[in-house]
Amino acid sequence: MQRNLTILFFIVQSLFIAFQATAQKPTYKVAVFIPLYADSATEGNNQKTISSLPKQAIPGLDFYNGVSLAIDSLKNEGASLEIFIYDSKSNEEPIESILHKDEMQHMNLIIAAFNSKNEIKTVADYAFAKKIPLISATYPNDGGITHNPYLILLSTTLRTHCQELYKFIQKNYATNNIILFRRKGAVEDIIQSYFTEAGRSTPSIPLKYKTVELSDTFTIKQLQQFLDSNKNNLAICASINEAFILRTIKALNAAHNIFAATLIAMPTVDGLKIADNPLNEKSIDYIFSTPFYFAKPESLNKNFSDKYQLFYNARPTDMAFKGFETMYRFAHLLMQYGNEDLMKHLSDKSFRLFNDWDIKPFRKDNQLEVDYWENRKLYFIKKTGNTVKAVY
Repeated sequence: MQRNLTILFFIVQSLFIAFQATAQKPTYKVAVFIPLYADSATEGNNQKTISSLPKQAIPGLDFYNGVSLAIDSLKNEGASLEIFIYDSKSNEEPIESILHKDEMQHMNLIIAAFNSKNEIKTVADYAFAKKIPLISATYPNDGGITHNPYLILLSTTLRTHCQELYKFIQKNYATNNIILFRRKGAVEDIIQSYFTEAGRSTPSIPLKYKTVELSDTFTIKQLQQFLDSNKNNLAICASINEAFILRTIKALNAAHNIFAATLIAMPTVDGLKIADNPLNEKSIDYIFSTPFYFAKPESLNKNFSDKYQLFYNARPTDMAFKGFETMYRFAHLLMQYGNEDLMKHLSDKSFRLFNDWDIKPFRKDNQLEVDYWENRKLYFIKKTGNTVKAVY
């Protein structure tokens, strides 16, 4: 029933929710942009079922469900808010049109679940012009933005992931035989440059590692020739290409009885369906970094999961957790500090839920002016087969 009610949302262009605790409290306005693909949710006058929705609409729906549960909690707590939810993928009402709406001229906070680099600049420019904090909750890309102190990225950029992975390797694997495996490609060039940059700027002894470029069809033997049977091996998979990541893991698994190896992967490895070792041997450890870790604290995680199951008859995805946490936490900070002072308290832990965010200003080329704010708190997750744990 509740899942069907959620689908009804798709037939409207925007959703407005207002609730006030008392007349004495100021009422803050929050705009939430979510990629719901409302135009794809209907065929003529008929609504589609969840199972027939386009694949790209599901993450946005999950984020929306999380936001909705946060709104429900805020309302029960007596918050004074006006919340406007917009479909950022609507053909009838594109983002440019939404930004010209009357209510947008008086917003105190914008939350966005971007899934496209092209959308960021449009909304970020508006936020800068109106001096409205813009929380980019899901997309790990600055969109080429510079000199915008109102843009806040919760999903850490690839540059920061590489920098922090470099430090993690220094601390835990510096004496290993370290090989950086990559494929030919522009993104791979960028990743390698980030590791090179981290080595040049480190106050500690730089890592010693070999860079190896492999083709997309490399064989197990071609990878194995760079491993050392007398040492622990650390393989860095410097690519976000899913097929290349999976091929690298398969090759290392196949060599596991001869070569002790651990894999460091880019954050895109999270969520990939990785088959068990075909040789039925113990699979390698692979480690990646993420700004979102929803396994702790367990009681809070369970409470949210149970409530989500009750409302939507489904298990919450990471996008649902992100929607709930972002909406609940920043709505509370907005009410406590106002939208101007909110920028001074972005990492305030008063309303912490699942994650410890460490939001700091980023300045390109060490300039004084802030280009944007970024969450630099990362969790390091180790997976071995079906076992998952944070190693920090």
